[in-house]
Amino acid sequence: METLEFNLGRPDRRQPFPSAASLLTRPLVPAGRWPIRPTAQPGLRTPSCGRRIARTGSRMSAGNRSHGSFVLNGFPALDGRRWVLAPPLAVASALALLANALLLYVVVSVQRLRSPMYLLICTLCLVDMLAVAAVVPGALASLLVDGKRVSLAGCLAQMFGTHFLSSAESTLLLAMALDRYAAVCHPLRYGRLVGRRALAALALFTSARSGAVMAALVGLAGSLRFCASDVIRHCYCDHMALVSLACGDTGRSAAAGVAVIACFVGVDIPLILFSYLKILGAAMRTAAPGDERRKAFRTCGTHLTVMTVFYLVGSVTFLSRNLGLAIPTDANSAMGLLYILTPAAANPVIYGAGTAEIRNGFRRLLGLGHAGKAKVSPADAAVRMPRRRNDAAVAPDRR
Repeated sequence: METLEFNLGRPDRRQPFPSAASLLTRPLVPAGRWPIRPTAQPGLRTPSCGRRIARTGSRMSAGNRSHGSFVLNGFPALDGRRWVLAPPLAVASALALLANALLLYVVVSVQRLRSPMYLLICTLCLVDMLAVAAVVPGALASLLVDGKRVSLAGCLAQMFGTHFLSSAESTLLLAMALDRYAAVCHPLRYGRLVGRRALAALALFTSARSGAVMAALVGLAGSLRFCASDVIRHCYCDHMALVSLACGDTGRSAAAGVAVIACFVGVDIPLILFSYLKILGAAMRTAAPGDERRKAFRTCGTHLTVMTVFYLVGSVTFLSRNLGLAIPTDANSAMGLLYILTPAAANPVIYGAGTAEIRNGFRRLLGLGHAGKAKVSPADAAVRMPRRRNDAAVAPDRR
C-alpha cells in the first residue's frame, strides 16, 4: 500500500492570498507546492496516521481473504523423499481392491451364497472398494507431486465421501454382528427377523444416518473462512486437518466432530460387543470341547480385533486435535491411511477366506469341486442353522 506524504510548509508571505474565484479554478494541489512523495524513497518518514492506515488496510485485506485451494502435505518429515511411500501404498491398495472384487464376484456368482449374511458381506466389500478409490489416488498424487493443490469444493467432497463410507461401514459391521446374534441365539425366529424388509430398512437407515450426520459436519466445515495457512497436514482432506486452518471460531465444528464419534462409536461398539459375547456364549454351550471351541474363540477374536483397530484408529485421528493430543503429523497421516486400508485388506480374509461356504464357492468357480467335506465351525454353521431348524420344525414326520 503506497502512503502519501504532504509537505505542509509555511506558505510564502510575499504572494497575495488567492481569491475565492481563483480557488475554484485552480487545482487543489498546485504543482510544485505540495509534492507527493512515495514512502519508498530513502530518507523520508511516514506520518503516524499513514502507518495506522497501512496497518488497518493490511488487516482488512487479510481478514477478507479465504483460501480457495489447499496443498496436501502428508509426511512432512520425509520432505523430498515422500515418493518412496507411493509404491507400497499403490501395491497395498491394488491388492485390497483385487481381494474385495474377487470376494464380491464369488458371492454374486454362486447361487447358494444368497443369504442376508453374504449380501451384507457384498455390501461391505463394495464400501471398502469405494473408500480406497476415494482416498488413495489423491494420496498418491500428493506423495509423487510436491505442491499438488486441491480446491475447497473438491476437498469438501472428498471429506464427505470418506466419512460417509466409514460411517456406513460401521453400520454394516453392527448389522453383521446382529445378524449372527439372531442366527445363533434365535435360530427359529431368524427367518422372520432377517429378510428383505429388514435389509431394505437397514439400507434406508444407513443412508439416512450417515448422510444427515456427515452433511451437517461438512456443511459446518465449509462455512468457515480459511485465512491461516493453505497447507493441509494430511494425505487427504480429513475433517480436523481442514478445520484447524480456519481463522474464525471453530467451536461448532469441533463439537460436531465429538458428536459424530458419540453417534457411531458410542452406539455401535456396545451393541457389537453385546452381540459377540452372546454368540460366544452360545458357541461355548453347543460346541464340543477342544478344537471347536478354540475355533469359535479364534473367529470371534479375529473379528473383534479388526473392529477394534478400525474404531480405535478412526477415533484417535478424528479427536486428536479436540483432545489436544500431540501426535506428530507423520504418525497422524499413517493412521489415516491405516484407517482406510486396514478394513479393506482384512475383511476379505476374515469374511471370505475364513468362511467355509465362500471357500467352497471359490473352488466351484475354479472348477475344482469339493476337495472333501469341509469341517464347518459353529460360526460358519450359523448361516445354515436357521433353515435346518425351521425345516425340522415345519416338516411332518414321514416315518
